Amino acid sequence: MGNKVKTFSIGFREKAYDELSYARIIANRFGTNHHEYIVEPDAVGILPKLIWHYNEPFADSSAIPTYYVAKETRQDVTVALNGDGGDENFAGYPRYRAVKLAEHYEKLPLWVRKNIIGSIINMLPHSSEQKAFGNRARRFLESISYPQRERYIRWLCAFDDEKKDELYTPFLKQAVREVNSFDHMLNYFKAGVMNQIPASEGGTSRDFLDSTLFVDIMAYLPDDLLVKVDIAAMASSLEVRSPFLDHKFMEFAASIPSGFKLKGFNSKYVLKKAFSDVLPRKILHRGKMGFGVPVGKWFKNELKDYIHEVLLSEESIRRGYFRKDYLRLMMDEHCSGQYDHGNRLWALLNLELWHRMFIDRVPDGSF
Repeated sequence: MGNKVKTFSIGFREKAYDELSYARIIANRFGTNHHEYIVEPDAVGILPKLIWHYNEPFADSSAIPTYYVAKETRQDVTVALNGDGGDENFAGYPRYRAVKLAEHYEKLPLWVRKNIIGSIINMLPHSSEQKAFGNRARRFLESISYPQRERYIRWLCAFDDEKKDELYTPFLKQAVREVNSFDHMLNYFKAGVMNQIPASEGGTSRDFLDSTLFVDIMAYLPDDLLVKVDIAAMASSLEVRSPFLDHKFMEFAASIPSGFKLKGFNSKYVLKKAFSDVLPRKILHRGKMGFGVPVGKWFKNELKDYIHEVLLSEESIRRGYFRKDYLRLMMDEHCSGQYDHGNRLWALLNLELWHRMFIDRVPDGSF
């Protein structure tokens, strides 16, 4: 390129979600023309726009920063590159380490698993911060007794079956009684096994980590991440491309044994090795943060009244989907710091606002 590469990043006032300092390291290392933007909790203002563009209940709160960074990027360029696919190709998410940790757990004596693990769960502190160690450890341990595939899906869920049973009204339970929401992901697990080439025919045996990568590439990546980025970007007329999703590159990545992707508990091992002489050590060896937003904190502060007004409104309760007393309990537990229901409340908020816009919308289509 004849000019400096332009880079764009957004941050938050909440340090646990802010990555601007790392973006600056890269910008300085490569001398880019760098742009930054701080996201304020204006979800009330931005949510109707997002719901209109997504056209369906979309419960990934990172649509907010994605929309903002796309909007800012469009001020300078019409085409941008992102890193989608890096985690799925090279086992970058923390849950892949949890898969390996669970394999070690299953080797423990049964009496240890039955007696000690339950005690540990009870001792872990509750927190309203989603990323708190206690919350992650409890989420891991509460699902550990389930079969591998179901356990992995539960780690991805906002609402497991137990939570749904408490939340749903008798009407909704009856309406969905024959529906298993896990089937979508389970079918991809089965497809991954069926499509595996036997070692006798030149293939390689696929371990469970490989299976989770396949499922995420077939489901999480196209049904969440790519939808999120494409719609948020096109809302600002920005085209976003993902070099990690080049089909030849993905085919090559799929041929790499999982042990080179997650080596011990070191994620993206082979990718980090490949760029060890290019990227600063502080970037290569930092933990995965993700492109999240502090919705949990927002619901305790700036958006507390708003979430109560929307989810406990007569309009919302009259639909007959969810129990009002349990909705109120979730909000009380969250605001008191007893539990983190941030992602659950965000999902319910999006569903209700989507319902108002597309099911109850006024004739002229305004919002």
